[in-house]
Amino acid sequence: MTRANFLIAVMVWLAGPGASGAAAGFRSPESLIRNVYAYYGRGASEFSRGLPRDAETARQFFDPSLRASWTAPRDAPYDFLVQSPTWRLGAISVAILRKQYDKTYVSVAFDNQGRAVTLNFIVVDSPDGWLILDVESPHDSLRLFLAQFRR
Repeated sequence: MTRANFLIAVMVWLAGPGASGAAAGFRSPESLIRNVYAYYGRGASEFSRGLPRDAETARQFFDPSLRASWTAPRDAPYDFLVQSPTWRLGAISVAILRKQYDKTYVSVAFDNQGRAVTLNFIVVDSPDGWLILDVESPHDSLRLFLAQFRR
């Protein structure tokens, strides 16, 4: 085996079976949530601006019934997923609350600039992996929020 072929084989092996699943969905509810909040970190600029509103991101993270709402233009006063227009998140806690038929309810808690935030994600296991069906805050849901601030 030539060195070039060896390097290609190693790259394919490192990509693993999950490489094809990158287009949509995740392998577990916890993985889905952690990947959402990876976009709210302090690091590379593409991973510090919040979850993108483009079609590719919508396909990867959201159930088909929520994708169009996620990508629609809006004048929202804050980012629903962090409950604030700005963020500096502390450690994120993820816990499965319950599994009910085809839905799994996942509690997410974190600190955002000294303010405790708790959200409940409703996720579904699709053929492409886990996707977000809705997110509930104590006062609202992501679906209603997106509809309310649609231009």
